[in-house]
Amino acid sequence: MKYTQLGRTGLKVSRLVLGTMNFGPQTDEADSHAIMDAALDAGINYFDTANVYGWGENKGRTEEIIGNWFAKGGERRDKVVLATKVYGNMAADGDAWPNHDKLSALNIRRAVDASLKRLRTDYIDVYQFHHIDRRTPFEEIWQAVDVLVQQGKILYVGSSNFPGYKIAQANEIAARRGGTIGLVSEQCLYNLAERRAEMEVIPAAQEYGLGVIPWSPLQGGLLGGVIKQEVEGGRRASGRAADSLANTAIRAQVQSYEDLLDKHGIEPGEAALAWLLTRPGVTGPIVGPRTAAQLDSALRAVELELSDELLTGLDEIFPGPGPSPEAFAW
Repeated sequence: MKYTQLGRTGLKVSRLVLGTMNFGPQTDEADSHAIMDAALDAGINYFDTANVYGWGENKGRTEEIIGNWFAKGGERRDKVVLATKVYGNMAADGDAWPNHDKLSALNIRRAVDASLKRLRTDYIDVYQFHHIDRRTPFEEIWQAVDVLVQQGKILYVGSSNFPGYKIAQANEIAARRGGTIGLVSEQCLYNLAERRAEMEVIPAAQEYGLGVIPWSPLQGGLLGGVIKQEVEGGRRASGRAADSLANTAIRAQVQSYEDLLDKHGIEPGEAALAWLLTRPGVTGPIVGPRTAAQLDSALRAVELELSDELLTGLDEIFPGPGPSPEAFAW
């Protein structure tokens, strides 16, 4: 496994991030524990989760699965850089009681304690804001964070799904207040087929020293060889990938992508991950394996070297928006 610093911090993390969203809803506890063991054995030390994972009446279940894994011992907790998130409504019936969601100081305090209990640990390495809260000022958010850092409950803070201007606003206010280093990472939707983050989010992250953690690196399976799987009688596309393939122009684009990688003898999913690892500012993409085999495929991507010819071909099929502001101005 290869490692890098998380943004401007001294924290060293793996170039792949283990996403745990499937633990509970799609992968049972025993298999989830086996995947985490395999990831740790392979050198992946950055694990990502969220308080809402488990979904519906099972919100929090994923954190509980991770906590039970930590409780097995073997220095599991000490070896892991643990990241979780706050913002979502944790009510099982979908109706949050006032102040039981978003980023008020009250909910942040409540949510941290609840996550710590489920995770069976006394600290969270990277506590992430899952979404912007338009009604809570960053002065209040940072005051709550300062208290949690002083208490030793969290070490660093990251954002997720933030636009570039909110990354800038958050860190400028943090700098004015002093006492906190502000956001150190941004978790955003970013992959070959979805490159809008290159216009504002990633430049802002680089300017303020945030590590970029792309989620959905295969665009919901679209970049994982979905057309080839259909032809060979394998698993058919579903969800976002199926919706995208219903568009004839996108289907032709994905077919060109798969044909190019077939020419180079590279698996599409591994190429999509390897491409992200070449991108400026990217710390490491989140991989969310449902099975051990999917984890093995992701691990191969770390060692995959993409030729200049292949990178050029990928840019031709999935052109990015270009640098900002030139992408939308002269």
